[in-house]
Amino acid sequence: MNLVLFAENECSGDRLMLTGRRAEHIRSVLGLEPGDTLRIGMINGKIGRGKIISRDGLELELKIRLDQDPPPPGRVELILALPRPIMLQRILKQGTVFGVRRFHLIRSARVEKSFFHSPVLKPEKIQTLLLEGLEQAMDTRLPEVVIHHRFKPFVEDVVPTLNGQGIVAHPEIPATLPDVYPGEAKENSGILLAVGPEGGWNDFELQCFVQQGFAGFSMGRRILHVDTAVVALLAQLQLLADMAGGHSEG
Repeated sequence: MNLVLFAENECSGDRLMLTGRRAEHIRSVLGLEPGDTLRIGMINGKIGRGKIISRDGLELELKIRLDQDPPPPGRVELILALPRPIMLQRILKQGTVFGVRRFHLIRSARVEKSFFHSPVLKPEKIQTLLLEGLEQAMDTRLPEVVIHHRFKPFVEDVVPTLNGQGIVAHPEIPATLPDVYPGEAKENSGILLAVGPEGGWNDFELQCFVQQGFAGFSMGRRILHVDTAVVALLAQLQLLADMAGGHSEG
């Protein structure tokens, strides 16, 4: 936990009371006592420092000062064919670390229907994973997660409303990510990164993305697990942005 996060309604003026996991982490992992300070951040707000002024059982009271802006918002919206729950947990957390600003979890022909009934998709579980990612990245901007149960309405009705250049990962396409990267000229616009299941999109799905202006690319001859592919692609997008002199966030 590199940053202790709290909601606006948890503080009163410059006083913040912490209990549960966060208080236990501060006591047991960080080993902090009254008089010590630590990094804190308000969810969707600023970052600053908190000074522990008292400890009463399982509660910690902090005096807080928020005087720093969080990192700039990320460029990437991740369009993801809903993977197995264990992979989804990793992707939500790691995608948040990389600064993904919105996750679109969508249906594809190769997605099992049972995945949409996973406890991982419960709002409280999603919130926990996103917050863990923000704590790791020292960010406060909470990403949005949107679930789309039907593929065609998403592509035809939702995609046209999204801001950004679309790129779609798919095996056996000759182009690579650097070939389709939007580049510095479009650094102020978003990137819509579509990643399918491990076997790739089917022909109809891929054509639907292409018709919406998405540029196709592949990651080479090796087929990666979805969670590995997403992290690798976000890291490559970060590198390409840095090389183009664009945003430092994903």
